[in-house]
Amino acid sequence: MKAIPNGSTVVVGMSGGVDSSVTAALLKEAGYNVIGLFMKNWEEKDAAGICTQQADFEDVARVASQLQIPYYTVNFAKEYREQVFDEFLRELKKGRTPNPDILCNREIKFKHLLQEARRLGATHLATGHYAQIGQQDGLHTLMKGLDPGKDQSYFLYTMTQEVLSQVLFPVGHLPKSEVRKLAKKWNLATAEKKDSTGICFIGERNFRPFLNQFLPYQKGNFETLTGKIVGEHHGIAFYTIGQRKGLGLGGEGEAWFVVGKDVARNVVFVERGVNHPALFSNTLIACNPTWVSGKAPGFPYHCSAKIRYRQKEEECVVDAFAPGQLKVTFTHPQRAITPEQSIVFYSEGNCIGGGIIRDNCLDPGFCA
Repeated sequence: MKAIPNGSTVVVGMSGGVDSSVTAALLKEAGYNVIGLFMKNWEEKDAAGICTQQADFEDVARVASQLQIPYYTVNFAKEYREQVFDEFLRELKKGRTPNPDILCNREIKFKHLLQEARRLGATHLATGHYAQIGQQDGLHTLMKGLDPGKDQSYFLYTMTQEVLSQVLFPVGHLPKSEVRKLAKKWNLATAEKKDSTGICFIGERNFRPFLNQFLPYQKGNFETLTGKIVGEHHGIAFYTIGQRKGLGLGGEGEAWFVVGKDVARNVVFVERGVNHPALFSNTLIACNPTWVSGKAPGFPYHCSAKIRYRQKEEECVVDAFAPGQLKVTFTHPQRAITPEQSIVFYSEGNCIGGGIIRDNCLDPGFCA
């Protein structure tokens, strides 16, 4: 963790989970003036009329009481809906598969939450992300978290130099097992709480019924690439490239996989076989690139990259393609390149930047 003056005020984004709880405890033990801030970003009640984030807030309150730190709630539900969720829905309508967690980090956590931290007089905002911040040639670097199974740098590639100068990741240098041990050592209320999954701030839920509230689906055909109709899908937004489960397609032979979409015709293309050629490509186009250093590297740029969070990095060459667009060529074919997911670039353990995947075709006008 980078050094900041002892006694500085640090706001901790507290989610009610073990990682942010230990983040607050580490900073308190280090002698900083710690303030907990709980974000309410989704307003919804369950069948019993109870706010679904209430339990998380109660955990924040318990941990803050144990640590004897003040804590507050801030409501960003309007900002989250307008700047994250509405964009998520727009891309789903286009047949793409967006990643709201990345947009949430950029627009909510490290923009609105950071602004609130400064309003409270803090010099820094700390979160429980598994990433690290370093220094090289006078610039801040975004380094992978020590725990390879928990590293979250993939979700943070849009961070700027200005933001990195005001942010702390106190658990980034620890393995998850050590974070759990520390939580138990300090007897924190969240020590045994399981990790959360699902859509950022919306959480775990049945994806299809949830989205049906916002995107009334229209059934259509599953077709092979040769045009053969093999079944009926429930709505094009509910399927992603490479998907096998939940298709409802049987019959003799290998399993079916989603290999493409035709939004205009409301068709989901499927083919049999986990290694069907239609699932693989060496090349993709990425749009809206951002670079942690604030400046694009010299092209062609040799590095490694990954096209989804749970994937090892693969060697590639990045080159300029058109204004605001990159052409990425991998040494080995990549499986299930998915439009609107992020490709994130790495070099020597540092996250260099990334962009939004648009397609694996070479169409200069595709990134609209």
